[in-house]
Amino acid sequence: MTDRKHKSGFVNITGNPNVGKSTLMNQLVGERISIITAKAQTTRHRIMGIVNTEDMQIVYSDTPGVLQPNYKLQQSMLNFSESALGDADILLYVTDTVEKTDKHETFLQKVRQAECPVLLLVNKIDLIDQPALERLVGLWRELLPGAEIIPVSALRKFNIEHVKQRIAELLPDSPPYFAKDVLTDRPARFFVTEIIREKILRYYQREIPYAVEVVVEQFDESPDRILVKTIIVVERETQKGILIGHRGQALKKVGTMARKDMEYFFGKKIFLEMFVKVEKDWRNRDNMLKAFGYRID
Repeated sequence: MTDRKHKSGFVNITGNPNVGKSTLMNQLVGERISIITAKAQTTRHRIMGIVNTEDMQIVYSDTPGVLQPNYKLQQSMLNFSESALGDADILLYVTDTVEKTDKHETFLQKVRQAECPVLLLVNKIDLIDQPALERLVGLWRELLPGAEIIPVSALRKFNIEHVKQRIAELLPDSPPYFAKDVLTDRPARFFVTEIIREKILRYYQREIPYAVEVVVEQFDESPDRILVKTIIVVERETQKGILIGHRGQALKKVGTMARKDMEYFFGKKIFLEMFVKVEKDWRNRDNMLKAFGYRID
């Protein structure tokens, strides 16, 4: 029996906000790695999900949606997105049937200059008819002539297997970059913060979700339970009041929802404590952003 060559590579997912990158990421990885909400700017970090087979390792990266930065946190998010263009073996540029094709032309120009294979995934095709889809694909052929265009529906799982097949075909020969039993580059604490932040994104409106950061102060794990203590950071006292709610009811509801998701994610009983703290204007403070794990150039 001849030895089969091992393939490994970094497959980076980029695109504008709300086109379905995180849904696609979770479908490709087969696990719920990235949080998903209808709000823009849900993904703040670059998150890796790793798929292993006997002769292949695919390191997927979900990145924040491309946007024009209004404060330093958003600049850090854009840095994560742009870094994904430079170290990809395969680039997945995700658009959808709703957004305008000329959105964020500067970033699109950088995608055109990518030296790796580019798969342009037109997502949400369940929301459009065939003639309109063909016109849209024609537009994208002109905008990204070097890309291979694949219409998909991440939510409906349409054409996802074809995307996986093309990725497997395009992966370079390489030994694995991570141990074969590793699912992600992120520690357990990171997923605690993401689960809580997802509940805040879903439960609160307007500015509150975007002014929030979650910090894990304590994560004590035993065979059958995990004790988690977290601090939710906001920018103003008024935001703290809204987050906590009347007699603490709003925060209690978020905590209950987050705890249930954590128990499913970790497969253990979770004891969760949450406190709210004000750090004025933290989204524009380099020291705070660095402490929260954001990339500051």
